[in-house]
Amino acid sequence: MKPKAVCLLSGGLDSSACLACAIRDGFDAYALSFDYGQRHQVELEAASRIARQLGAKEHQVMKIDLRAFGGSALTDEIAVPKHLDVNEISQTEIPITYVPARNTVMLSIALAWSEVLSATSIYIGVNAVDYSGYPDCRPDFIQAFEKMANLATKNGVEGITQLKIHTPLIQLSKSEIIQLATQLGVDLSLTHSCYDPDAEGRSCGRCDSCLLRLKGFGEAGMNDPLTYQ
Repeated sequence: MKPKAVCLLSGGLDSSACLACAIRDGFDAYALSFDYGQRHQVELEAASRIARQLGAKEHQVMKIDLRAFGGSALTDEIAVPKHLDVNEISQTEIPITYVPARNTVMLSIALAWSEVLSATSIYIGVNAVDYSGYPDCRPDFIQAFEKMANLATKNGVEGITQLKIHTPLIQLSKSEIIQLATQLGVDLSLTHSCYDPDAEGRSCGRCDSCLLRLKGFGEAGMNDPLTYQ
């Protein structure tokens, strides 16, 4: 019997590659996505496509309403910042697309499901190289959460399971992630990255996420299979 892993899956490049890593590593992968009130809900359709394509054991979509708090361009009536060039993305300021405590909330729910499943691992596609400066993508945050997770659960306290949080992409560039995903058989045409797609689900090409994605494909010497506005 294979060990079990809960894998956070947004439907973007990073989380799709991360799911593929869990399957490569020999886990039965239980994919977990969130309908949290994000304006780019088309990503949930992408998550469903990727979970099926890669053969996740199960795919759950958890509904939580972070729009009740707002505070982010992804969950509030705040314009998503757009740029003409990836070099315009700030490397020092946390952008308005940061959703307050999102990864903490999502990892906590993944932790609950992992305890029910007696899963030993959680996979999350955080990245500390080509990213938008979110504080909950850093290695020290992941290490702190893992320590907390093993103090906060019945399975951890009783020594039934020791939970490990895997971050296989954390030190990879976006181009390296794209290359890895391709090697692991991810159909990148099924993914979605844009923060502000149009009504037809087409990517804007100018938000931080689109620009970092396009930069990654360019550096990898590959064409992005998505259609842009």
